[in-house]
Amino acid sequence: MTAALLVVDAANVVGSVPDGWWRDRLGAAGRLRDRLVEYAAHGLPEGAVNPALPGPLEVVLVVEGAARALAGVPGVRVEAADGSGDDRIVAVVADREPGRRCVVVTADRELRERVRALGAGVAGPRTVRP
Repeated sequence: MTAALLVVDAANVVGSVPDGWWRDRLGAAGRLRDRLVEYAAHGLPEGAVNPALPGPLEVVLVVEGAARALAGVPGVRVEAADGSGDDRIVAVVADREPGRRCVVVTADRELRERVRALGAGVAGPRTVRP
């Protein structure tokens, strides 16, 4: 059975907390990427998403702008958007195997609607950024 897919909107999640991320966008995206490794291995518990999304997961972090230089690490694939990060996220969701469970982490309302139309679930930034 193919692992579920967790797609994370890096700009939206990083921007959800005013912790000075704007001074070092690449560094902030890297810290998020490193936190996602745990979710890749262990999944997301009930409450973070419903139903739970057990690990291992395929985790894709979509970056844009200054964070495009970020490399992936074992457990987290980084996709650099050539243009709109939202469009890249939609493409990742649309390209998954039919029937494969997918959750997109973002607070962007328009993006949530676009990926829901493709059958993906959605979760807010606090899911991966307590």
